[in-house]
Amino acid sequence: MDEKKLIDGLKKKKVWAYEVLYDDYAPRLGSVIKSYLGYDDVEDVVQEVFIKVFRNVRKFRGDAKLSTWLYRIAVNVCKDTLSKRKRNNEFLTDFLESEDKVSLEPPASTNVFREVMDEMSFEELMNVVSKLSEDDRLLIKLRDIDDLSYEEIADILDKPVGTVKSRLHYARKRLKELLEEVGYIG
Repeated sequence: MDEKKLIDGLKKKKVWAYEVLYDDYAPRLGSVIKSYLGYDDVEDVVQEVFIKVFRNVRKFRGDAKLSTWLYRIAVNVCKDTLSKRKRNNEFLTDFLESEDKVSLEPPASTNVFREVMDEMSFEELMNVVSKLSEDDRLLIKLRDIDDLSYEEIADILDKPVGTVKSRLHYARKRLKELLEEVGYIG
């Protein structure tokens, strides 16, 4: 669907536009949220993201792509969620069965993951990725799994492109070290 038409429908509060937006973006945003927060109970956070979109879509100026704006909202909601949970000393728990864990994950689309995927399952790889910091997980997810450009990631994180490239380099280095520790590369 044409992004301009979708945005226009969203701003006019058309039900079809929200259905299209949810169908197109809920799995991708859920995957990013899961990567950032490191646990599976993402549905509430996804709903919170869409509530914020509903309330703020009129403010969307179109300076960035719609997907970039949505990812930025998702990252901000994740940061708020983590802050609230840390203040309340809440623990994050993984209750889903293994076959449910992959439901929000899009297929890996870059060589970083495909090379390792030959030797380990997606679930095993994500277990290793989960040992990274929130920021490292997010960078790996956005670039190496979702295949976003450096510029899109910079917009989402509100960081310079050079900073994104540098942080991603070190995140990949830490991931490689973790993979070496568990014996999958080396």
